[in-house]
Amino acid sequence: MAAITAAAVKALREKTSLPLMDCKKALTECDGNEEAAIQWLRERGLKVMGGRTDRETSFGRFGLYAGTDKSVGAIVELKCESDPVAKNDEFIQLANDLAEQLAKGPGASTVEELLAQPSPSKKGQTLGEQRDDLMNKIREVFNVGRLQRIEGATGGYSHNAGTIAGVLTAVKGGNDAVAKDVCMHIAAMRPAALNVEDLDAAEVEKERGILREAALQEGKPENIVDKMVEGRIRSYYAERVLLEQPFVKEPKQTVGQYAKENGMEISQFIHWVLGE
Repeated sequence: MAAITAAAVKALREKTSLPLMDCKKALTECDGNEEAAIQWLRERGLKVMGGRTDRETSFGRFGLYAGTDKSVGAIVELKCESDPVAKNDEFIQLANDLAEQLAKGPGASTVEELLAQPSPSKKGQTLGEQRDDLMNKIREVFNVGRLQRIEGATGGYSHNAGTIAGVLTAVKGGNDAVAKDVCMHIAAMRPAALNVEDLDAAEVEKERGILREAALQEGKPENIVDKMVEGRIRSYYAERVLLEQPFVKEPKQTVGQYAKENGMEISQFIHWVLGE
């Protein structure tokens, strides 16, 4: 059996960030072979974490890959057990690596497909190995949740104070600053649809009925009730439709007007709240 030197243990520790005693044991078990020791530590960590899969992962963040100068964008939900871990730099890197690979790689329809692909920041590792190594280091369970890719230019925003939310928009024209402003608005105002046509028709008709009944009960003449309903339904749209909502930074104009003023068209948006 090869002698396990302090230098070898220190080198493995620097590579894995795991305790010295764990590194020494791994090297001893693998006869001093560093690569085998890394794999031994990974497998041992997976075995330990495998017994913790029932733990709740109610914290986390959204990884984003977006830009008006890019041909594709992506958003990925990454969950963990505690708030401090969600703010850890390596955890943030993992979330963004997942989104970047989803965007720039061949795509993925499942979490397993994505984790099997190469990590953008950890050369020689898959995203799954990157996740497993970080779980082994931090000793918390990580779960990759929703993931989606959008073809074309995008804007993105991740809100990580209070409510954890991620927004990705499909845009044409404009610039990153304008796109981010719109994404921040979406995170704050939570629109239900992009435009009026995207609203649930049955819900809209239900609202019309409520407004009509209210107008009749106010004693308004039948011949002006329908005009009143059409006027009041615009307030309903302004609450639920992105392009009709007053823009949070300048309420005198709608989001649609703000986008148009800045040469940008919005064709789609994704708004996810962590765990929902």
